[in-house]
Amino acid sequence: MLTMLALLLCQQTMAEGDQVLKIDNGVVQRTISYTEGHLQGTEYKLSESGNFIKASKEFSFLANDKTYSGENDWTNFQMRDTTTTSGGQGLILSMQDKENTLCVELSYLTFPGLPMVSKKLTVKNLGQKDLKLEGVSVENLRVSMHPTVSWVMGKYGRYTNLGPFNGTWDEPLVIVHENENGYGIAVGNETVGIIKRTDVFLDGESLEVGVTKPESCYPFRRWLKQGQQWSSEPVFTAIYNNELDPQRIVNTAVQKYTRLHMGTRVEQIKHKPMFVYNTWVPFTRYINDELIKDLAKAAAECGAQEFIIDDGWQMGHGCTNVKGDEKVNDWEVDTVKFKGGLKPTFDYIKSLGMKPGLWVSLARLDGNSEIVEGKPQWIIRDKNGNISDLHNSSENNRTVCMGTDWYNYIRDLLLHFVNDYGLAYVKLDLAIVTSAYVYNTEETGCYATDHPFHRDHEESYDVIYRRAMQLFDELHEKAPELFIDCTFETAGKLQLMDYGFAKHADGNWLSNVNALAHSANMRVRHLAWGRTPALPATSLVIGNLKLDSPDRVLALKSLVGTLPIMLGDLRNMTTEERQEVRHWTDWLKEMEQRHGYMSFRQDLPGFGEPKEGHWDGFARINVDTQSGGVIGVFRENAAEASRTVTVRDLNPEAMYDVLQGADKVKVATLSGKDLEEIGFRVELKNRKDGELFEILKVGK
Repeated sequence: MLTMLALLLCQQTMAEGDQVLKIDNGVVQRTISYTEGHLQGTEYKLSESGNFIKASKEFSFLANDKTYSGENDWTNFQMRDTTTTSGGQGLILSMQDKENTLCVELSYLTFPGLPMVSKKLTVKNLGQKDLKLEGVSVENLRVSMHPTVSWVMGKYGRYTNLGPFNGTWDEPLVIVHENENGYGIAVGNETVGIIKRTDVFLDGESLEVGVTKPESCYPFRRWLKQGQQWSSEPVFTAIYNNELDPQRIVNTAVQKYTRLHMGTRVEQIKHKPMFVYNTWVPFTRYINDELIKDLAKAAAECGAQEFIIDDGWQMGHGCTNVKGDEKVNDWEVDTVKFKGGLKPTFDYIKSLGMKPGLWVSLARLDGNSEIVEGKPQWIIRDKNGNISDLHNSSENNRTVCMGTDWYNYIRDLLLHFVNDYGLAYVKLDLAIVTSAYVYNTEETGCYATDHPFHRDHEESYDVIYRRAMQLFDELHEKAPELFIDCTFETAGKLQLMDYGFAKHADGNWLSNVNALAHSANMRVRHLAWGRTPALPATSLVIGNLKLDSPDRVLALKSLVGTLPIMLGDLRNMTTEERQEVRHWTDWLKEMEQRHGYMSFRQDLPGFGEPKEGHWDGFARINVDTQSGGVIGVFRENAAEASRTVTVRDLNPEAMYDVLQGADKVKVATLSGKDLEEIGFRVELKNRKDGELFEILKVGK
C-alpha cells in the first residue's frame, strides 16, 4: 500500500486547459475534473471500493445574491501543492469567474494512512464593488447512497435519523451510513458555534457542509471589500466500507485525525490536567480569602492539580461591595473578600503544588461598570439600537461586542492576571453571540452598524466567534501554559462543544449537573458518551459532582471518561475520605504517565448509551503504543449483576494484565487477541455502581 510520502497527484490533459486531478494517499482517492471551464467532482473512493459520489458541484455559495458553484464558467485555473506540519499533503486549486469579480480557492488535504480528505474554501473579491458572501457550502456532493436505505447519524454522530436531514450547531460530526452494504461517510464540520450547517438528502441525494444560509435562524454573512478574502473553516469527510457499525470510523480514523492533524488545543498540552477542583458548588459567590485557603488545603490533600476560584472574587456582577450607582472597574478584585488582592491567595494555592484558576466573563459587564458609561461604543446593540445583554435579557448587565476594541481590553486584563498573579487556568463564561437560555432568535448577535469589524447583524455572528477564537490563540501565544476553559454558555447553546472551540480553547465547561440528583453520575457519563469519541474527551469539563458526597468515588470514576473536575465543601471531608480520593487520583496520574490515556477515548464494545436499567462503559486505550489504558464499566440499575468486557485495538500477540481499581488487583492476564474476542467478566453487586480497570502490557 502506498504511504503518504508516495502521494500521487495526476494531471491528464484532455483538451487545451482541461485537466483531471487525482489526490491519492494509497488509502483514499479523490478525482476532480476541470473541463470546458467547469469544475466537477467525479470520484471519491477507497483503494478497493466503488465510487462514493456521483458527478458533483464540489462547492457552492451566494455572492451578491448570485449562485456560484463548480458548474459556473471559470477561467484562469491554477494548481499548486500544499503540505501541513503534521504530515498532510494535497492540492490547492484556484480559479476566477469570467467577469473577473471574484476568485475561488479550494484546498484539499489527505493524511498518512487515513481514509479522509479535509477541505477549505476561500473567496477573494477581485472587483471594485463590495461583495456580500452568504450560504457557503464547502462540500457540495451527490452521494451514491439513498435515503430509504441509509441512516443519517446526527448529534455528534450518535443518533439515527431517516430521510432528509438539516444539521444544526449540534452536528459537528454527521455519519451517512448505507445499511444494506455497510459503507458510508463521516462528515466533520469545523465551523465554530451556531453558524455551522450540514444538510443531507434534502433533495434525495446531496450532501452540503458549511455555514448557515440566509433563511436560517442564525444566517452567515461576510462583506468583502476589494482585495479582501474570507476562508472557511475546514470540512473533513472520512469514507469506509465493509463495516456494519457506523461508529467504528469515529473510534478509529476520525479520532486519529482530531488527535494528530486537526490542531485541537488539548493535544498541544504536554502535561494534561488530571484532577481539577472548582468552588462554584456550594459556595456560588459567597467566597473569601480565608475560605479559599481552607478549601485549597483540602483539595491538595485530595490530589487536585488545578484549583479554580469561580464567580464571586470580583466587584459588581451581582456580587457584594457595590452600592447604588457606584461605578466599578471591570474586573476589579473585591478587597473586602480578598484584603491583599488575589496574588497572596494565588501564591498560597501554588505553594500547595496546584495551579490557580479564575472565573471571568468573556464579554459581560456589570450595569454599573465604568466601561458601560465610558465606552458605550463597545456594547452589543439590539434591533432597536439600544445597548443590550445577550445572556438573559437582564437590565443590570451588558454584553460587549468582540467586534470592537473590547478585544484588546479583555486580552490585556487576562494577561495581567497571568503575568502578575500567576493565573494558569481561566474559565471564560457567559454569552458572546447568543444565549443558551434565551430562545428569541432576534435577541442574538450585534445589530450595531458602526462597529469596526462587522457591518451588520448577520455578519456579527462569524466576526464575534472568530475574534473570540483569535483572542484564545493570542493568549496561548503570549501565555503558552494557560488552560482556557470556554463554557457552553459562551459557545451559545445548551451543552454545546464543537471542533471550532476544540481547536482554540483547551476545554469546555459542558454542563452544571445537579450533584444531588439520583442520576447525576449517569448524566455525566451520558454527556461524555454523547460527544465522544467524536470530540477529544479531555476537552470536556463536566460539573458539578461533589467531593463531599457519599458517592464521591463513583462520581470520580464516572468523570474519568472526561477531564475530572469536582466541587463541594471539602471542609466536610474527613482525613480518611481525603486520603481515599488521593489514592484514586494518584493511580490515575500513574496510568497517565504509563499510557498517556488522556489523549484517547473509544466506545466499549457491547456497551451503549448510558441510561437507567442498562450497563455502560468507555475505553481510553493508547492505540499508538498499544501499552494499554483505562476501562470504565458501570451498572445503572440493570437487572444483570455481571457483564463480559472486551477491549479492541491492542497488540493481538502481546500479553496484558487486567488490574482492578486503585488497589491494582489482578483479575486476568490475556493476550490482546483474547481481550478482543473473549474478554473478562465484571461483577457489580450494587445496582448503581462502577469500576475502573487498567489494561497493562506485560513485558516489552
